[in-house]
Amino acid sequence: MMKRPSPRQTIAAALLLAIVPAAAVAGSKSHKSHEQVRDALRRGEVLPLTRIMAIAQASAPGQVIKVELDDDDDHPRLLIYEVKTLSPNGRVMEVEIDARTGKVLKVEED
Repeated sequence: MMKRPSPRQTIAAALLLAIVPAAAVAGSKSHKSHEQVRDALRRGEVLPLTRIMAIAQASAPGQVIKVELDDDDDHPRLLIYEVKTLSPNGRVMEVEIDARTGKVLKVEED
């Protein structure tokens, strides 16, 4: 059973969620603008961040500590969410998720 997050952790998570869309765009290798990502979300080309985080936590349980949205190196038209989680036992896990379908592409210890 996971313990309840402290107020400090809750604030940190809220701040992370507030900056993740900008960080995801800034970290994108294709340099998509915030508006381009938002439009892609409206068109159904990418899943909402809340859904991506739930998928990541189902694959690598723990607290989400980092999210990036990048182009796939092998398939430039494919957008990939890279989500890092911190497990209750202190391991950092990275989950790669197809931004459009939500399919988990890779789970590995970081």
